[in-house]
Amino acid sequence: MSLFKRSITEGLGTFWLVLGGRFPARELPAYIVAQVIGGTVAAALLYFIASGKPGFELASGLASNGYGEHSPGGYSLVAGFVCELVMTAMFLLIILGATDHRAPKGLAPIAIGLALTLIHLISIPVTNTSVNPARSTGPALIVGGWAIQQLWLFWLAPILGAALAGVTYRWLGKEQPT
Repeated sequence: MSLFKRSITEGLGTFWLVLGGRFPARELPAYIVAQVIGGTVAAALLYFIASGKPGFELASGLASNGYGEHSPGGYSLVAGFVCELVMTAMFLLIILGATDHRAPKGLAPIAIGLALTLIHLISIPVTNTSVNPARSTGPALIVGGWAIQQLWLFWLAPILGAALAGVTYRWLGKEQPT
């Protein structure tokens, strides 16, 4: 696996790559654990930095993902679920397509970066944007309380979105006999 594809794997999760036929299932547990540890260490570092400002309160959520009263825009559980599911599925479809051996070489980072930017613009007001359970877990562990209680959604929706993308890409991306 190329360095570029491995960095996408490490940064965005691997479940979808397994379903998309691009990553060995036996390596999945170690990558998930590493990502959650990395997300937690990053959240702790952000907490340390943010707490250096007078008046900082952890109640702000440390960019934890949430729905209902913990959604930046007050969006419901259902809206948050659909948003995370669709954003994750579309993002992973773009990644799978952009990194396919049939795609033009060298353009994957542009497509992936623009897609992630658009996803954030759409979903920050809804859930604070997860599309990766490890990204959600770190801040939730630091914040505790409501963030832990709502964390299930930010595992379930991205995993289902990943499954949808993996299965869809295998169907759409099949090589046609010549």
